[in-house]
Amino acid sequence: MLPYPLNQKTHARKLRRDITDAEKKLWAGLRDRQLCGAKFRRQHPMGPFITDFCCVARGLMVDLDVGQHAERSAANDVLTNLTGVLERISEELKSPHPCPLPKGEG
Repeated sequence: MLPYPLNQKTHARKLRRDITDAEKKLWAGLRDRQLCGAKFRRQHPMGPFITDFCCVARGLMVDLDVGQHAERSAANDVLTNLTGVLERISEELKSPHPCPLPKGEG
């Protein structure tokens, strides 16, 4: 069984090509381990979903288009307050998960 539907990989590649202005701006701050040394992936398939940005090693996903109203809000935050958005993501990267997986399951 595949971890995601067959067409997810193709769809993720298309989304990487059709990047929005907000995604482009945020990616410029996340790529190349610039933020807390974390490696982020862009338009990464996760089960039946494709997350905009994902740090697999730290279990953090960032999604700018979780819903029609949230999309506008998140995109606007990225476009108008990139520093604040990056600071918030950095805080999440530095804080341990409240419910960590048992050893050997992560």
